[in-house]
Amino acid sequence: MPAPARRAIFVAPFDELADPRLLAELAADAEAAGWDGFFLWDHIVYSAPTCAVLDPWIAMAAIAMSTERIVTGPMVTPLSRRRPHKLARETMTLDLLSGGRLVLGVGLGSDRHGELAPFGEVHDPREQAELLDDALDKIQHYWDGAFEPRPVQRPRIPIWAAANWPNRRPVRRAAQLDGLFPIDLPDPEALAELAGEIAELRGPDAGPYDLVVTNGAGTDPQPWVDAGATWCLTGFGPQPKLADVRAAIGPGPNG
Repeated sequence: MPAPARRAIFVAPFDELADPRLLAELAADAEAAGWDGFFLWDHIVYSAPTCAVLDPWIAMAAIAMSTERIVTGPMVTPLSRRRPHKLARETMTLDLLSGGRLVLGVGLGSDRHGELAPFGEVHDPREQAELLDDALDKIQHYWDGAFEPRPVQRPRIPIWAAANWPNRRPVRRAAQLDGLFPIDLPDPEALAELAGEIAELRGPDAGPYDLVVTNGAGTDPQPWVDAGATWCLTGFGPQPKLADVRAAIGPGPNG
């Protein structure tokens, strides 16, 4: 039988949730209710009707200070618009602040919401992929001791890579990291297919690995766990309603 998956709340810090104190309060409530994680979207701007967009990194610092057990992280940050040395310092500091409870979610990102080209950022996917791979190498070099202090987590802060189904190139990248966050999966069978590919790419002695899925509140996680998910995230889309998030948090992950 597959091991029980860890459960998390996954919210866009937009509009009704664009308040760092509120996010810290919600994360603390989630921890008290038995949830394992509280993850945030990472965007600069977003398409209408979204208006208010919060910086997730400052919010995660507030979450780290308001909780003791729950895991947090950006899902996901586009490394092509981040300076690797700055992100290395931020992640090291946040990992220390949280006592080793940070996960770094990474991906290419997209310009469909106007947050790359209008700000002078790279938006060609091929060039974004090159910058992503280069940044991953540099960040891990800084974590390995080029920067001090080193992160709490060893051998490194876990890195989960996003991959849009059915694109396989990001899956090969993710297999070299610590987890895969597939987006737009049609069903658990697709996840099982990816799980088999990851296992083949990593080999039998590669160690633990996370497969992360997100679904709406009320979704039965068991078919996804049976397909290999190690984390099941409860998401609320780009227009999250505070009442809906509170209603999902309150009963706990098994409510």
